[in-house]
Amino acid sequence: METIAIKGIFGGVFGGIAGYLYYRTIGCSSGACPLTSNPYTSTLYGVFTGFYIASM
Repeated sequence: METIAIKGIFGGVFGGIAGYLYYRTIGCSSGACPLTSNPYTSTLYGVFTGFYIASM
């Protein structure tokens, strides 16, 4: 059970980094995209997605 939690934490960290990099490289410059126009939203989405995928 501990390895699942560790995998989830690392997945969340990796997902957060990936979400922020997505915002920086591809992000929405007009501000019309609710997910990629804000670095906090994009990073949080990456954390949740990374955690979910890693804990499966």
